[in-house]
Amino acid sequence: MNLAITKNTLIGEILDADMTTAPYFTEMGMHCLGCPSSTMESLEEACMVHGVPVNELVDKLNQHLAE
Repeated sequence: MNLAITKNTLIGEILDADMTTAPYFTEMGMHCLGCPSSTMESLEEACMVHGVPVNELVDKLNQHLAE
């Protein structure tokens, strides 16, 4: 996987790169992953809205993609 996720990475980019990341978003309460506005949000924006620590999610996603 070539995508290195940062807090500025768009959710759509993450999902396009690997759909197995979807559960990480649903766990944080983001259930409308197909919505155009949600896919254009940065990871940081989504985490702010859903009260999730962005650095923690960045680490989890990068670890998942490295496996």
